[in-house]
Order: sequence, then C-alpha cells, then structure tokens
Amino acid sequence: MNNSPILEMKNISKEFPGVKALDNVSFQVAQGEIHCLVGENGAGKSTLMKVLSGVYPHGAYSGDILFDGEIQQFGGIRDSERAGISIIYQELALIPDMSVYENIFLGHEIHGRGMVDWNETIKQANRMIKMVKLNVNPAAKVRELGVGKQQLVEIAKALSKDVKLLILDEPTSALNEDDSDNLLSLLRELKHNGVTCVMITHKLKEVIDISDSVTVLRDGKTICTLSAARGEITENALIKHMVGREIDNIYPRRDHVRSDEVVLEVKNWNAFDPARERDILEDNNFVVRKGEIVGFSGLMGSGRTELALSIFGNPEGYHVKGELYLHGEAKQFKHPHEAIAAGVAYVSEDRKKNGLILIQDVMHNITLANLQEIANRGVVDENAEIKIANEYRVSLNIKTPSIEQKVLNLSGGNQQKVSLAKWLFVKPDVLILDEPTRGIDVGAKFEIYTIMNRLVEQGMSIIMISSELPEILGMSDRVYVVSAGKITGELPVEEATQEKIMHLATMH
Repeated sequence: MNNSPILEMKNISKEFPGVKALDNVSFQVAQGEIHCLVGENGAGKSTLMKVLSGVYPHGAYSGDILFDGEIQQFGGIRDSERAGISIIYQELALIPDMSVYENIFLGHEIHGRGMVDWNETIKQANRMIKMVKLNVNPAAKVRELGVGKQQLVEIAKALSKDVKLLILDEPTSALNEDDSDNLLSLLRELKHNGVTCVMITHKLKEVIDISDSVTVLRDGKTICTLSAARGEITENALIKHMVGREIDNIYPRRDHVRSDEVVLEVKNWNAFDPARERDILEDNNFVVRKGEIVGFSGLMGSGRTELALSIFGNPEGYHVKGELYLHGEAKQFKHPHEAIAAGVAYVSEDRKKNGLILIQDVMHNITLANLQEIANRGVVDENAEIKIANEYRVSLNIKTPSIEQKVLNLSGGNQQKVSLAKWLFVKPDVLILDEPTRGIDVGAKFEIYTIMNRLVEQGMSIIMISSELPEILGMSDRVYVVSAGKITGELPVEEATQEKIMHLATMH
C-alpha cells in the first residue's frame, strides 16, 4: 500500500437553508486503502461524498478537493467520473428491465463504426462480471437478480469506467450475511488490485474487520482519523468519538417483568404464497404476553416477515390457515385496517418504500394511519393534528427544524422515529417492529431501544424481528427462532446465546 494520499479534502463547508451540514471538514485517504467514514445520522457523511462526487458542484461549497495530486473543480458527476471517482449509493441506480451487460456500460457504451458494438460490450461485461466474482448470465435482466448480486453489478459498472476511487454508501445495509461477506472480500481484492475505497457504514463490526483507517464525523465536523495499523479502531473508541460520550451498554437496562396475561396467541399457523406457489409458513405456535419484548430471530428468508405480515391483515394475499386470539378472543384479520382497529400495528423494515410518504411532511406522516381520531364528520381538525405531531416530536426526540419538514430531508434514525410515531398514534396493544434499527447509527439505536423499553413498561407488547443477534439478546424477554417458515425453538433470554440461536436457525 502506497501511503501517499490519493485524496485530500481540505476545509470543506456546505450550508443548506438553516443548517450547516459540513463545517470545515478535512480528511485524507491514502492510495490503495479501505477508508471508512462513520458518524451518527446527520453527521454529514453523505453530504461530504456528494461534494466529492460532483453532485454538489464546485461553487456550491467552500474548501478544496485534491485528487491524484491536483486541485479539482467538479462541475457535475461526469467530471468526477472522468477523474476516476465512482460512487455507489444505498438506493441502487440500475435499470431493472435492462440486461446486466446493458447496465454495466450504460452511459459509456462501446462504439465501433459509429454504432454500439454489442459483441464487444458483452465480452467486456463478462470480464467485469468475473472480476467481481458474479456468477450470472450477462444477458439476464437485472430485476431477476437478488439485492446482493445487483450490488455487484453496480461495482462492475464502476470498474468498467477505470475507477481509481470507489465510494460506497451503506453498501451492506440491505444485504444478508453471506452477501455482505462476499462484498467485503471483493473490496479487499480490489484493494490488492490498486483500487482505493471509501465506505460509509453504520455496521461497526464491518468497520473493524475491513478498514485501514477510519474518519469520524460528528455534527458536520471532523472529530478524528483512527488507524488500524496503530490498533486504534475498536468498537468503544468508535462509539465514543461518534456520539461524544461513552455508551457502556448499547442496550439500556430494563427489569424483565414476567406477566401471565397473554395478549396475542397464534395456533397452528400456516401460509401458502400463491405468487411463489409454495408453503411459506408451517404449523407455527407462539404467545405474546403483556409488557414484554418477544424477539423473532432467524436467517434472511426464514419467514419472519411473512409471519408478521400474515398476522397483520395479510396484505400480501397469502392463503392462511390457523387460529389467532387477541386478549383471548378469536380473530380473523382480512385486511391491515382490521388488525389496526383491533390494536395490532406493524412498522415495516423498509421505511422508505412501505413505512413513510417521503415527499410529505413529518406531521402528515405521523397522523396518516389514524386520521379518524382527529377528524370530525370527515374533516381533520388541523389544530389537533399539529398538537399530536408536536407531542410525538418531543416524546420521541425527532430531530427536525419543524413538523412541516419533508420526511425525505431527515436522517435515517429520525425517519425511523417518524415511522414509529405514526404507529404509536394508532395506540396499539401489540406493536410489531420489523428490523427497527436497520441502517441507523449507534446513538439513534440507543434512543429507539429506550423508547421500546418505555412502551413495554407502559404495558404494550412488542414483537421485534431482527437479524442482529446482539440486538435480539440485548432487548428481548423471550426469543423465538424461525427456520424455513417454522418456529424451531423458544428460549428465555437468560438461556439464549448466539450459538443456541444459530443452531435453531439452521434446523430444517
């Protein structure tokens, strides 16, 4: 690894109306290293990368970018790509109905005799696909691929442009463990081939595993850069610099109160998915008691989300058989609004797609699921709506200049709190949280956990689906493990370990 910097960003400042997003940020990246950029949501990481990639052109910020030893003044993305910088965002920019090879060379097609040379395109695409260790037919449509493979197509696309610096924004947030491991080993390989990587991630384990150095941002300022070679990159050090204080225990303390009162009981629960033409749930039985957090663990694709959705009014249209009792009463929910009316709420794992209306403001998102509560003869009482939205803004500590702010302008952690507020306003007895802390930083996680603890102390029952084993162990009173659509075991948290859960998660 050559230690001369390939990139220096000096005294970068960027303002938006009412917000200083970046305040004199400086950092440098050595040639051929993997450099991680970490910080809480809203710290300025993505804004900094948008400055670097030309999304915010020269003149829209102050400070200097030095790349490959030269001062750069990018007027747009094309300029930074020509210099050898490529950025891959969380929301992938592929065209689903086009083939893999068309996507790889989209915008920089290979021409011969004034026309696109498709034979050469396919040949070169094959080379790129091999380079990223992707085993697919280049003619396959992108929509036929899983998210992990689509992520590799994005990297192949970047490599086809002779990239020197690859920027990845939360590249593993939507990936399962295997796909994440594949991606990280690919980045290590690219490093050996001379490609420098800057990666934004919330997953501290990944940061520790893969980074040569880490720059921590907080509130739009550079806090420090840590080096792996000097042994500075530890979980405690990262958390301390990110949040400005030490969080000894990421999972806030709560006394496990045992209640005998069963709120929800599910018996002999089966589901058939007509779209996939197969059984997705088989003979499941579980109970949820008053004032407890019940964790549902399992590998990606094990059927946890399908189980939750089939209970929550079955929006996916599965053929469901089985019995469901709420407070001892037999229920059949044919639509989510029936489940909501009965006191069951579901916070989706994909807040952007299913949880929120991003172009609407905070207030409208919070009140959306329960407008009848604040309506009189079909007309919404605006004063009541403002009052409710402000109450949730304060009680959940949603960081927003006002309740009129569009949700798309909030950080991931604050979007998650808005999604939570929306369902709390329904005042449920049973709250299903599907991956409640996906893609949010350690400080916001702590806040979400604190809210969860407060809710169960007030007597609410929470079902928490999570792929993070430490979260399952840190927050649950009891754990059910799901494998191939079937609950394979139940563990009280005192007896649960990562090994026991993994053993049950791999049983078929």
